[in-house]
Amino acid sequence: MADKIILGIESSCDETAISILKNDTELLANVVSTQIAVHKKYGGVMPEIASRLHVENIGVVLKEALDTAGITMEEVSAIAVTSGPGLIGALHVGLQCAKTLALMYHKPLIPVHHLSGHIYANEYVKPLVFPCLCIVVSGGNTELVVMDKHLSFNVIGETRDDAIGEAFDKVARVVGLSYPGGVSIDRLSKEGKHTYNLPRPLNDHTYDYSYSGIKTAVINLVNKLKQKGEEVNVPDLARSFQDTAIDLLLDKALPAVDEYNIKQVVLAGGVSANSYLREQVVKRLENKPVDVVIPPIWCTTDNAAMIAKVGSYLYDEKVFAPLSLSANPCWKIEDYRKF
Repeated sequence: MADKIILGIESSCDETAISILKNDTELLANVVSTQIAVHKKYGGVMPEIASRLHVENIGVVLKEALDTAGITMEEVSAIAVTSGPGLIGALHVGLQCAKTLALMYHKPLIPVHHLSGHIYANEYVKPLVFPCLCIVVSGGNTELVVMDKHLSFNVIGETRDDAIGEAFDKVARVVGLSYPGGVSIDRLSKEGKHTYNLPRPLNDHTYDYSYSGIKTAVINLVNKLKQKGEEVNVPDLARSFQDTAIDLLLDKALPAVDEYNIKQVVLAGGVSANSYLREQVVKRLENKPVDVVIPPIWCTTDNAAMIAKVGSYLYDEKVFAPLSLSANPCWKIEDYRKF
C-alpha cells in the first residue's frame, strides 16, 4: 500500500509555512518563515506587507520543505491548504500556491479551516479523546468548541467583540510594550502584583465572551493616571490584566466539562502559549477525571504541520475542493465542509 503523504500550506497571517506529513504521524518537514521582525516596528501585522512577503517567501519555503523531507511532488498524495479564516491577501498567496501545485501535479486539493488546525496540533502530543473541549484562543479568535468525534465542531461560545489575543496586543501597545503583545505581557507579569482592579465584562453563565471592555478599561486607566501626573506600574498592570483576562476565560469555559461530560480539554491558538493559562487550566482540573492537553510552544504559533494533520483526516474522507476554491476570511469552523 502506498504511503499517504500530505503537503500542508499555511499563510493566513504573518507566517509562511509548509509541512510534509507521512502516514498521519511522521512529520518529514515543517518549515516556517516568520515575519515578526518586520511587523514589530509597526506594533502589529500590516496586511499588505504580509501578503508581499508571503509572495517572496513561499517558493523558498516549498523547496526547503521538499528537500528536508527528501521527496518530490510526484510522491505527494494531496495538498492541504488554509482557506480561512485569516487576512484575505495572505490567504490568497498560500491558496494560489496550492492550486498551482494541484493543477501541475494532478493532486487532490484539500481546504482546511485554520482553527481546526490549531485544535489538531494537539495530536502531535497525544490523540484527541471525545467528548473533547477545545479552548481556542488567539489574536483573532476566542471560541469554545466541543467535539464528540473527529471533524465534528460544535461552537458553544465565542467572543462578541474583541478576541482575547487582540486585547493582549492592544493593552501591550498602550503601555509601551513590544509586539507580539501577549508575549511581552506574559513575561512582564511575572515581575508584578495584581494591584489594579479591572472589570470582567459579560461575567455571566453563558459561554460567550467580551474582551473589549477590559481593553477599554486599561486605556482609560492609563490616560487617567497620565492626566494626574501619576506613573503607571507596568508590571503590576500587566499582571492585573493577564489575571483578569485568563481567569474570566477559564471561569466561563470550565463549567462545560460537567455539562458536556468532557473527557479531554485541549488548548489551541497563539494565546495557548501563555504561561498563566497553561498553569491554571492544569491546576483547576487536577481533581477531575479529565485529560488536559497542553500543546508544545511550536504548535501554538501558526505552522503548516497542523494543517497537514487535519488534511490527513480530510483526505481519508475525500473532502476535496475544485480548483475554483477561493479564500474565505470569515469561514466558520462548523462549515468546514462548505467551501
